[in-house]
Amino acid sequence: MMMKIHLPNFLYKELYMINPKYPVYIVSKGRAKTGTTRKSLDRMGVPYQIAVEPQDYDDYAAEVGESKLLLLPFSNHGDGPGRARNWVWEHSISQGAKRHWVLDDNIDDFYRLHKNYRIRVESGVVFRAPEDFVDRYENIKIAGLRYRFFLPPNEKRPPIVWNTRVYSCLLIDNDCRHRWRGRYNEDTDICLRVLKDGDCTLVFNAFLQGKIATQTVKGGNTEEFYHKENAEHINKEHYNPLGTLNKSQMLVDMHPDVAKLSWKYNRWHHHVDYSGFTQEPILKEGVDLSKMPKVDNYGMRFVQNWKESA
Repeated sequence: MMMKIHLPNFLYKELYMINPKYPVYIVSKGRAKTGTTRKSLDRMGVPYQIAVEPQDYDDYAAEVGESKLLLLPFSNHGDGPGRARNWVWEHSISQGAKRHWVLDDNIDDFYRLHKNYRIRVESGVVFRAPEDFVDRYENIKIAGLRYRFFLPPNEKRPPIVWNTRVYSCLLIDNDCRHRWRGRYNEDTDICLRVLKDGDCTLVFNAFLQGKIATQTVKGGNTEEFYHKENAEHINKEHYNPLGTLNKSQMLVDMHPDVAKLSWKYNRWHHHVDYSGFTQEPILKEGVDLSKMPKVDNYGMRFVQNWKESA
């Protein structure tokens, strides 16, 4: 008897190659072997570059080759990933790009939300479709993809959400007047500064990123921050429930008007009230949404991703 086919046993592939039109950067440290984002992009055929510090260069070169690497002009500065993210921002400007993608190094696959099923995508469309949407508007400074685990399969969500946080996989307008700052929670901070200017942010539910949980992969901020701060609280699972306290408190200190501390999922978090950001997106001159196709699948199609069993 053949096994019944369920939608999660399918994935999206494309009939023809579509890749991002803007450069894709991964900022990475100490994860030459364990970084998952590059492995997902390789499988999808999406071009990218990894920005690494000098002490890590040889290890990454052995894994991915030098052609995919960008050598940062600093190392072990201790002030978080913002400095590297600002560096790739300027690099993208030097390449003549209007926008750029900057990704964390611990993203585990990308998905399309279809009838509440989260279906893996093996296509650069997961970047190209958001780019095309964002490029219709004047005032979207930051956009990105929602975390997969933020969308339970039993809850209906809209395909996009305006004026909220964007984490880990960000499409940034190079004309944005702000830059990355702070030791932690720099993605929430920069989104809040954009929103306080009256510009828009946008997160896509239609396309998702699978994110590996904080403190579960060595390297990156796990070693540099979470396991060093309040280290006496690290448990036998090598998890530090107080490792996120300082980063959450920092955001509250920077944005006390909208942020507060909260304890959930066995660690400290920040909670931000975005309800006051009600600005509307502004279409670019000459863009007429009524003349655009209601559905564009960018050549994607379902393919079976399962094996027959008796």
